[in-house]
Amino acid sequence: MTAGDAAEDRAATDGADLRDVVQPGAAEVTAAVIVEAAADRVFSALVSWERQSDWIPFTRVRVVQGDGGEGSLIEAVTAVGPATLRDEMRVVRVDAPYEVRVVHCGKLLRGPGVLRCTPLAGERTQVVWHEWFHLPGGMAGRVAWPLLWPGSKFGLTQALKRFGRMVEQGRLP
Repeated sequence: MTAGDAAEDRAATDGADLRDVVQPGAAEVTAAVIVEAAADRVFSALVSWERQSDWIPFTRVRVVQGDGGEGSLIEAVTAVGPATLRDEMRVVRVDAPYEVRVVHCGKLLRGPGVLRCTPLAGERTQVVWHEWFHLPGGMAGRVAWPLLWPGSKFGLTQALKRFGRMVEQGRLP
């Protein structure tokens, strides 16, 4: 059993049973960016959880439990006007400097996610952020997702582009 497997087992038995959310949900969103920096530097910037607040609009991120590594609980609160979305995620696997896996385990956002860093020639790194959410709200959620997906994809892509610029400018680790 690897450390990642052990972390996934912890996530599956931690508090509420998370076995149902470890599997991918029907709502899938992916964004990618090429960053002009080495993979280890890019990865360090990605897992500087609190610094995600600097590049994800309207969002405050903090480590609630742990040190930010495997087994840690991360909270991201996005607020636009009176609307607030709280996203809790458990870090279930860290394979530095290539990949970090999380499981969203909040009341609304549930499902696995992965951030991958792929080293490229010339000290460049491709970053791919992929999420698979379980749709809340039954049929209403399934009907609403195709309408919400383009905005989710656009927002995630823009955030990753901002992240890349900040790393390249030396404003992130």
